[in-house]
Order: sequence, then C-alpha cells, then structure tokens
Amino acid sequence: MALDVTTQDCTAITDAELEEMADICAEGPNPFSIGLLSKQTELWVLCTTARENGRLRGYTFSTLERIGGTPAVIVGLGATVHNSRASTVLRALMSELYHRALMAFPDEDVLIGAQFNDASGFDAYKELADLIPRPGYRPNGEERAWGRRLVKRFGIGASRYDERSFKVKGDDDQASVLDYVTPNRDKIKPEIAALFEGHDASVGDTLVAHGWVSPERLAKLGS
Repeated sequence: MALDVTTQDCTAITDAELEEMADICAEGPNPFSIGLLSKQTELWVLCTTARENGRLRGYTFSTLERIGGTPAVIVGLGATVHNSRASTVLRALMSELYHRALMAFPDEDVLIGAQFNDASGFDAYKELADLIPRPGYRPNGEERAWGRRLVKRFGIGASRYDERSFKVKGDDDQASVLDYVTPNRDKIKPEIAALFEGHDASVGDTLVAHGWVSPERLAKLGS
C-alpha cells in the first residue's frame, strides 16, 4: 500500500498526533517521550509524516533555512516504524524533504544535516555527496566548521562536541536523533559502523553528520 506523505507547520500538531509519534518508537532504541516530542514543536518549523491506510508509519521534524547564507535542510528528531517497512518509510520522508528543498532553493547546492546514534541512519544520506564524516577521509577546516554550526543549531553545548570525530558525548538523556534501524543490518558497511565505535546511545551519544545535494540532483530527487 502506498504511503501518504504530508508536511505541516509544527504549530498545527495535535496532542493525539504526538501520542502517535511516541507510540511508533516506544519499543525501539529511542523511546521518545511525549514531553520531548512536544518540545520539538517549539524548536522546529515543519513536521513531515508518512501514513499508510491512515496509520502513522514515520515522521521527522525539520526546518529549511540559510546558515551563513547557505541553504540548508536541518533534520531534527524523527522516527520510522521498526519493521520491514522502515526503509520504504525513510525513503518517503527523505523524498518529501528533497521536494521542500527544491521548492525553497531550486538553483543552489543544499546542505542536509542530522544527528544519528546508529549506523543505520546513514541510509538517509544515500543520495547525498561529500558526506562528513566519512570513512578514510580527513575533513578540512570548513567541513569541521559546518559540524560546529550544526551542533550549535541542535542546541548542543560545545563542551560535549569533538569536532575531529563529529561525535557528541551524551548527557544521560534521550538524544533528538533520527530513529531508524535498517531491516538489513547485515548490509551495513563495516567502515560506516566504525564511525560509531565507542558510542553509547543509552546515554545520548550521537554523531552529527551532513552532506550536500546539487541543484541538478535535487531537481530529480525533489520532483
């Protein structure tokens, strides 16, 4: 069955919708509380949801903005169902974000940034170029600067962030990550998994990652 994907202003989210959002991740590795979800409606501008036959299958909070003049899609807290449909839901959510980016920034390179606490999250970045961090690559000064900008945008204190590894040390609280677990964990590349070596998601450790999409690529992804 096809997914119905829509985007609305965060101010329009109802308490019933927040309960649905909490329910689909309650048994997963990131059980977002209704209190944490409610806070996202104040931190972000847009909320994209994916429904199947009326039932919520995934969502993500986000904003489209310019950071230092550069177009960016900042992906906040989000989640998909934890079953065989997870990858399909993730692709649908990302397609909607690309569409929104195309409408807002049709002729420019766009940065996509998010926080992950599992290597599965990199599935969301399959269509992006110049991923940071990435295996076997030493980021330059500007790429590290983008990490710092994103950390600031996520409201994370600089003292918890290591700009060399792009890792955030947890503060013993639930992190606002994109909660997605691939149904095919055996296909996660070892070099991607290595980026999360030493991570402890249970205390809120995350990886701040970003990539780029060109105008030509965005025209295809967001159409």
